Amino acid sequence: MWGRLCAGFADGGGLFGVAAWEAAFAAADVTLAEIGIWRNLVTPDDAVRKANLAYAADKLAVADAVGAGCAVSYIGSFSAGTDYAPTAANMGAEAFDAAVETVRYLLDTVKPKRARFALEMMQYSLPDSVESYVALIKAIDRPMFGAHFDPVNIIMTPRVYWDNAALIRECFDKLGAHVVSCHAKDIVLHHQAALHLDECQIGEGVLDYREYLIQLSRLPREVPLLTEHLSTPAEYATARDRIFAVGDAVGVRFKHRG
Repeated sequence: MWGRLCAGFADGGGLFGVAAWEAAFAAADVTLAEIGIWRNLVTPDDAVRKANLAYAADKLAVADAVGAGCAVSYIGSFSAGTDYAPTAANMGAEAFDAAVETVRYLLDTVKPKRARFALEMMQYSLPDSVESYVALIKAIDRPMFGAHFDPVNIIMTPRVYWDNAALIRECFDKLGAHVVSCHAKDIVLHHQAALHLDECQIGEGVLDYREYLIQLSRLPREVPLLTEHLSTPAEYATARDRIFAVGDAVGVRFKHRG
């Protein structure tokens, strides 16, 4: 059973000394779940794109060197001067081809042996759905390209909002063999004339954590689940305890309760 909440690793400080990092985390029995990149990898600004790709390649190399599960990023945006701003161009065929080329470039440049590279699903850049992620996996055709899952990021209609358990099942049915890391948060739909969805503390929205934990527990390997976007240690502790409580209710055990 996968059974643990894990740590992200934001910056390995270059490749010097990474063996010591790996040994220290192993000694503390802490899983290095992911190293975050979070750069615009397809910006039309050539100089910025090259710098961001170099940064991404470095972080993927660090992830591989320290034994992290993955290095993860959003793909970015065709809107120059932004990280992942919405623009119509992000959803077209050119964006798909750019994502394929970018991921292939990073994997072929770094040639990781342990850490996979993954893209986080986003509302207004690719992959924006389970289907688009499946299409990218097939087109990229590299075994070290993994899938990252955060269901909150792809809940975009009231129908999916109220039946997000079906979305979760679909993700694990179609992407389960590729999933390397998952994020945990919650989502709430507001009573407003224009559709408005917000992230919120776990347990204060509608995300079906029973289904989420059950599906994770059925994978044949450990896949880490990371809480995020909270403000204080106390809020993170609350999120953790609420996930543990759901796990207890559905019979999903965790290796570590601290």
